[in-house]
Amino acid sequence: MKHSDFKPGVYRHYKGNYYLALGLAREDETDATVVVYTRLYPREGLPMSTRRLSVWTETVTAVAGGEPQPRFAYVGHASPAA
Repeated sequence: MKHSDFKPGVYRHYKGNYYLALGLAREDETDATVVVYTRLYPREGLPMSTRRLSVWTETVTAVAGGEPQPRFAYVGHASPAA
């Protein structure tokens, strides 16, 4: 995926949880492009994370013999806070 093809917004992980992708950044040590995101469910620990764009956009198979699907599927843009 090219940087220009990436869309910030809400994504569904193939395991079912939802995340808000805020944008792209550069990993200092490797120069790799990463997605900056936050989870949209409660959990202990830091809420913000990064994942390499190449991993974010890859296709996975959740179970043996299952259908390939995106690791993160775009759901839509985030609504502004009310």
